Amino acid sequence: MQQTSHLRRFVIVGHNATTAGTFSLNDLAGATGRLDVLLRCVNSALFTSHGIRQDTEVRLLLLGQPNAPKTITLKGREIKHLNPDERSTAALLKEALNKPIFGNSVGAGPGISVSRAIFKDILADAAKDSKLIALKEDGTDIRAAGLAPPLTFFLSDNRDFSDDELQALKDAGATFISLGPKSLLASHCVVIAHNEIDRTQIL
Repeated sequence: MQQTSHLRRFVIVGHNATTAGTFSLNDLAGATGRLDVLLRCVNSALFTSHGIRQDTEVRLLLLGQPNAPKTITLKGREIKHLNPDERSTAALLKEALNKPIFGNSVGAGPGISVSRAIFKDILADAAKDSKLIALKEDGTDIRAAGLAPPLTFFLSDNRDFSDDELQALKDAGATFISLGPKSLLASHCVVIAHNEIDRTQIL
């Protein structure tokens, strides 16, 4: 069971990311709606130099074609067979997307599940056990925010949050946080957010 007092959760919105497991592992950038961006976020969130972050969870909200939105959840404490390369991570997600969903969610291997949760569902669920943080360039500087787990970070892929997503974050009481003065890749934002919290926990 996840220890919520130490929980770090990263929710990445894939606005065009495929919702079907029919894609080729040889064309992750071109044929998947930029699923490759989300794959890099998964690896940035879960891997350290010599292992897996046990306190971290990743939720990928896939909003692309051809199906209704799907959310894939990966839990560091439970996950197996995850390797630090995009292709093997993509293979795990491909398997998850091919699972029929009955009820709220279905397991797709150790530490991996897939559901039909949409953005507002994820927000409501995360608010039950963590502080909601939206990463945005014009937010409060993370070093002045005094953040400590449990935290759920919301990031967009290679596109900005939509107006509806921004409004939903505001309505849910999310705090808007900046990681610095420049716009960064989503996967780099995950690494920096981890590092800032790591440093806070050590000091």
